[in-house]
Amino acid sequence: MSSDRGAAAGSTAAALRHVLGHLVTPLLMCVGMGLAYLGAFHAPEPHDLRVDVIGSGTSAQLLAQTLQDTADGALNVRTVPDRATAMNHLATQASYGAYAPGRHPELLVASASSDTSATVVEKVFTKVAAEHGHPLKVTDMAPTAHGDPTGQGIFFLLVALSIGSYASVAVIGGAGAVLTLRIRAALAIAASLVVSLIGVVFAGPLFGLVDHGLGGLWAMAWLYSAGILMIGVGLHTFLKRWTTLGVMVLFVMLNFTSSGGIFRPELQPGFFGSLHSFWNGAGFVEGVRSHVYFGGHALGRHVLVLALWFVVGLALMGLAGLAESGRRRAAAGAVPAAVVAGAVVGEAGAEAARGRGRHVRAESRTGAEAGEADEALEEELEGAVGV
Repeated sequence: MSSDRGAAAGSTAAALRHVLGHLVTPLLMCVGMGLAYLGAFHAPEPHDLRVDVIGSGTSAQLLAQTLQDTADGALNVRTVPDRATAMNHLATQASYGAYAPGRHPELLVASASSDTSATVVEKVFTKVAAEHGHPLKVTDMAPTAHGDPTGQGIFFLLVALSIGSYASVAVIGGAGAVLTLRIRAALAIAASLVVSLIGVVFAGPLFGLVDHGLGGLWAMAWLYSAGILMIGVGLHTFLKRWTTLGVMVLFVMLNFTSSGGIFRPELQPGFFGSLHSFWNGAGFVEGVRSHVYFGGHALGRHVLVLALWFVVGLALMGLAGLAESGRRRAAAGAVPAAVVAGAVVGEAGAEAARGRGRHVRAESRTGAEAGEADEALEEELEGAVGV
């Protein structure tokens, strides 16, 4: 009786350790998401936000210098000689507002570049115009599509593409672990194609986030999704159940916060602003903006960022292939040694070996069942995170 109670207590302790071990992942996600999102978004403040003052006279230069001095690093104010130059700066995202002083002051903005940045600039120059007793006219030189009035639809499209991609990693890397790496790579490419097509439907006919350029948007969506899937499936060979946390760090915590979809780098802490220059989410968001609203300015650089992430995914898949080949060779080499050991024992030894074999197989079945439970729990957790 006491042995039964001891066995039950041991089983409960083992199950408790099992659960506590798996709780580490969601708790780390909680800490990581809090640090990333609150660190990036909780207190947006401009720093070195480029704006222009139109005019070459003394009054324009004095206004620019006054704004520069009183902004305490929030603004980077320059004068431009004429309206055409200011419009060119907005079209190439070299500035985020251009103020024309006078009896009828006007502010030029490009909300498609960043609605939040345009709002910050508008607040600054509304106050400037009011100090001179004039109402401010605001002209949007690059308005967003009708279906995306806040200019943040591209960011939420990024979220949908990301979730579809890294959730597919869980399925292909976990449930498809028995498949060859070549088949898993083909599944990753196929899944990225489906995810990108879903994104196009969202962006165009369903919600009207963009009113033209769907072909280019699809190409960037596919390249973005394929990069995530190739990296995630490659990492699964090495990280196993920690893959979920790994892809969450890469493609949610650091990715969404540095993409520029809500706040551009000029409104964020320096760490996230620096990631914006080379992270894949920023490559997608800025690439779509460039393609749809700014005539393809700097589009090649953004596509290059996406392509480099895809190349990293290919490299990880190659490393995963080498690692899996090494494991198969090691497993195959262990079989002949076991056969030789079994052949030299006597009849009694053979019987004992068979008894031990039955015991090992029983333990193997128990281990396999536990492994299946682990995988089921992992997939459930990954699915919940994906939703």
